[in-house]
Amino acid sequence: MWSMPGSRSVRRTVALAAAAALALAGCGSQSGDDAGAGGDRTLTVWIMEGTNPDSQPFFDELSAAFQQRTGAALDVQFMQWGAAKDRFTTAIAGGTTPDVAEVGTTWVGEFGDSGALVDLGPRVQEAGLIDSFLPGLVEAGTLDGALYGMPWYAGVRSVVYRTDVFAELGLQPPTTWDELVAVGRRIKEARPDLLPLPIAGDNEFIVYPFLWGAGGEIATKNGETWTSGVDSPQSRAGIQFYADLALEHGFSTPAAATWRETDLRDSFTKGQSAMIFSGSWTPKAILEAAPDLEGKIGVFPLPGPNVGLAPTVVGGSVLSVFETAQDQDLAWQLVEMMSTGEFAAKWAEESSYFPGTRELMDEAVQSPDPLVAPFAQQMAEAGRSVPVTPEFGQIQGKKTIAAMMRSILTGEATVEQATATAAAEMNEIFASGA
Repeated sequence: MWSMPGSRSVRRTVALAAAAALALAGCGSQSGDDAGAGGDRTLTVWIMEGTNPDSQPFFDELSAAFQQRTGAALDVQFMQWGAAKDRFTTAIAGGTTPDVAEVGTTWVGEFGDSGALVDLGPRVQEAGLIDSFLPGLVEAGTLDGALYGMPWYAGVRSVVYRTDVFAELGLQPPTTWDELVAVGRRIKEARPDLLPLPIAGDNEFIVYPFLWGAGGEIATKNGETWTSGVDSPQSRAGIQFYADLALEHGFSTPAAATWRETDLRDSFTKGQSAMIFSGSWTPKAILEAAPDLEGKIGVFPLPGPNVGLAPTVVGGSVLSVFETAQDQDLAWQLVEMMSTGEFAAKWAEESSYFPGTRELMDEAVQSPDPLVAPFAQQMAEAGRSVPVTPEFGQIQGKKTIAAMMRSILTGEATVEQATATAAAEMNEIFASGA
C-alpha cells in the first residue's frame, strides 16, 4: 500500500537533514545510550487545543501509561489551531520540530513534501496494522506512496434535521438527490417559517460530495502534475445541482451566499432551518446551545444521486513523527499507542470525533445513538480525502472554491463561468509547485 517517498520529497529531505543536524542538540528527544529503552528521555509532543474540551486528564493518563511501558516521559505542549500552521512552518525551517505532533490532514502534503516527516509505512506494515485503518484517512495521510500521517481521529459531514418537522409532515430521510429535493419542497410548502436547507457559500467541504457524487474530481494527477477537475462536465453537473438547491428550488436564503458552516449551525439552533449540512462533531454543540431541541433532531447520511452515499470529505488529524526526532522508534511507539486500542477509543469518546481504525468505526456504525451512527456510516462507507499535495493547501488558503460558490449563489457568474475561473486559478497554483 505504501512505498518510498517520491523524488520531490527526497530532494527536499537533503536540505532538511542539514538543518536538523544543527538543531538536534537543542530540541526533540534527549540523547543517551538507552536509545531503545526510554531511560530518562522525553518526547516532545504538540497537540491542538479545542478538539477535546478537557484533554489534560487524557494526556496525564497517556503519559503515565507511556512511561510505564517505555520509561520515557512526555512533554505535551498545546497550541491553538489558528497559530499552529505558522509555528510548524517556522519549526520546519529551523529544524526545531517536535518528536511527535498532531497534524491537520490538509497539512500532510506540505509538511511531507518538505521532507520534515518520517514515512511510517514500514512501521505500520511491521506492526501488522496495514489493513486496520479507514481508506479515506490513509489517503489523507499519504503523499507519493509514503504514509506521513498515522490516522488518529476524524469527522465527516452529513445532514442534521428536525425529526419533529419530518414527523409532522410524514417525511422520511431521503436516500437519493431527487428525494432530497422532494423533501425540501414539502417543507417549503408546509412550513414557510423554516428554511428547508440553507446553502452556505463560504463552505467548500459541502461542494465536494455533490461534485464527487456526479462523477467529477477536485483535481487529478498525471505523473508529477496536478490538474483541476472542477470544470469537467461531471463536476459542473454536481455543482449545478448543489447550487440549484438555493437558486432553483429556493431552499436557502440569499444571505447564506456568504455564510460559513457556523452560520448554518446558528440558523438551526435558532429554529430557522429544518435541515443543515453539518459535521459529526456539532450535534453536541447544537444541543448545548438549544436544549429545547433535545429529542427533536436526527441525522441522515448525505445520499448519492441514485443509490448509496455521496463521497464526503474526511477531515481531522493524523499523528506524525518528525525527522528531527532522535529516537524515531520510541516516537512510533507513542503514535501506535495513541492511534489504536484503548487510547484511540478513549480520545474519540471524549472529543466526539471518530477513531481512525476499522474496528472502532464498526462499533460506531452499530451505535444505538441516532446522532452518531449515520455519521459513522457516512465516514466508513464514503469517506474521501481532498488532494494530498502542498499546492492544494494554497488553494484552500486562497478560498478558491468558496469564491467560486459565492459567485454562483449571488448570480455574479454561471456555473460554467465560475468553474472556469476557479480551475484557471487552481492550475496556476499547481504549476507553481511543479
